Amino acid sequence: MAPGQNSISSKYVAVIGAGASGLIAARELHREGHTVVVYEREKQVGGLWIYSPTTESDPLGLDPRRPIVHSSVYESLRTNLPRECMGFRDFPFVPRVDDLSRDSRRYPSHREVLAYLQDFAREFKIEEMVRLETEVVRVEPVEGKWRVRSKNSGDLSDDEIFDAVVVCSGHYTEPYVARIPGIKSWPGKQIHSHNYRVPGPFKNEVVVVIGNFASGADISRDVAKVAKEVHIASRGREADTYEKLSVPTNNLWIHSEIETACEDGSIIFKNGKAVHADTVVYCTGYKYKFPFLETNGYMSIDDNRVEPLYKHVFPPALAPGLSFVGLPGHTIRYV
Repeated sequence: MAPGQNSISSKYVAVIGAGASGLIAARELHREGHTVVVYEREKQVGGLWIYSPTTESDPLGLDPRRPIVHSSVYESLRTNLPRECMGFRDFPFVPRVDDLSRDSRRYPSHREVLAYLQDFAREFKIEEMVRLETEVVRVEPVEGKWRVRSKNSGDLSDDEIFDAVVVCSGHYTEPYVARIPGIKSWPGKQIHSHNYRVPGPFKNEVVVVIGNFASGADISRDVAKVAKEVHIASRGREADTYEKLSVPTNNLWIHSEIETACEDGSIIFKNGKAVHADTVVYCTGYKYKFPFLETNGYMSIDDNRVEPLYKHVFPPALAPGLSFVGLPGHTIRYV
């Protein structure tokens, strides 16, 4: 029996990741009487909301040998949902008007979200369960239980056996890069939004941003403050789309998808327009990836879907010993 277990129903559970999903999973498991260990590779809790100016050595995030930077948060990021929709039910995300260092806006900055998650961890004593600077490198089934291999900041490895594992490692770290005809011979710079932090490097450039969802809309307008021109390639637009946007600057255009990239440095859109660009920024989303997880071929990622899962949580043949929290990319809560 592992430390802290005091009844036949109590389990020894590993939670991978101390972001929003990991923190709430740990809290609920502890409330049910289970002994919980949370593995977190960063120096603090907060997951993807931990901002770091550091970027990866490969701007597109395609090199498997690159040192991984976990967060994809950029300096100017604010929530695109009101804080009322982001809080846990019994720990509302309310403005901290008593603390002048906090962001009281309804759509606050990433720093305020991080502070809220850290408040939550302190309030419910989750910090006591977390092993910081500890990365999980392998999870595998063994005789009805789960072996978790981890390594700490000193590169020392450790194996531990758990009754169950909850994967809360997020899905905003492994970039998805759209396929653009001719891009291999195009001479300009390319970067994925995962490695975007501030607009300064794009000063006086002509920039093409691929994608007009949350990060694409944010980054294109951020870059437009310093760039010569910004052109957005939007997949959801009609083929002949070509529109100048005057807000917030006067150097922003929206197009249909890209037709091709050319050796002379030009980008040609499906609307027939062409621009000579310096940089392409891919705001094209992320891929699910669990390099530490070994299920003997039972689970797979097909067309960016994690399969098989019941209700996006339990792999039927491995439940309840293995589960996932926080996988859906688009959700809404009705109140």
